[in-house]
Amino acid sequence: MPLRADKDVRLSDTTAPLPTTDSEQDPNLDHDSQWVHWVTGCGTRVVHGVTMIGDLSLFTWQMLRWLATRLPCKGTLLVTFYQVGALSLPVIALTGTFIGMVLAVQSYVQFHAIGLDSHLGVVINSTLVKELGPVLAATMLAGRVGGSMAAVLGTMRVTEQIDALTAMGSDPVHYLVVPRFLACILLIPALTVVADFMGILGGYCYSVIILGIDHAAYLSHSRDGVAVFDLFSGVFKSVFFGAIIAIISCYQGFNCEPGAEGVGKAATTAFVYSFVFILAVDLFLTIVLNSVYYSFFPNDSSFL
Repeated sequence: MPLRADKDVRLSDTTAPLPTTDSEQDPNLDHDSQWVHWVTGCGTRVVHGVTMIGDLSLFTWQMLRWLATRLPCKGTLLVTFYQVGALSLPVIALTGTFIGMVLAVQSYVQFHAIGLDSHLGVVINSTLVKELGPVLAATMLAGRVGGSMAAVLGTMRVTEQIDALTAMGSDPVHYLVVPRFLACILLIPALTVVADFMGILGGYCYSVIILGIDHAAYLSHSRDGVAVFDLFSGVFKSVFFGAIIAIISCYQGFNCEPGAEGVGKAATTAFVYSFVFILAVDLFLTIVLNSVYYSFFPNDSSFL
């Protein structure tokens, strides 16, 4: 039967060769696909970065608009001020004290070798007031205050509490962001002054009590080596540092991804971005303040 004979055809006779892929025919296609993938990834990152900058700018503008038109209620401000200011005092005081002691330990050997032990306070106080005090205080607060803000607001976003505020007719930016921004720009400079004071005190105690430097000469040189402009420059920088911490942390919290992992990622990203921007702004403000100072006092070298 012819129909039966057709079924008995051997498999080897009916099996066709497998087609070759394009990459096997032309190895350059695989390289081109990798190049296209790399370019696409770079473009995606650029678009994401530009989009984030735009969203952050709109977020900041909305916050500033509320700040100029209507302030939050007194109760909300006091609670936020307590969380940002009072609860941060212990860690700021300890940080400043240990910074001053470390500076004394690191600088004593060099100053003792050239017989300038009593001038040790100039280096400690000037370095603390102008740079280390504001920057390290802002870094500590970016971790403690900024991470807390991002985590709290991220949790509120995940649990839809921010959406509930909008549904009830309240603006979440006015109710949640403005109090935190005010607390940061007003209290972080005050905490910077506390860090400076504790650092100066820690350096003095270690230098006089442990290293045996004469306290009268130490205080005399310390007073002569630090100008009012030095203290002003450090406090002035800390205002910008506080604004950076508040804006970036609140933005990351408001744009938190869903889930517990998203909240943790928002807190981590807020600290990293705040730290990087603090260092960048510190460099820019230092250049500007130095230019301003030397334009008015071109022959003064006490600022160095």
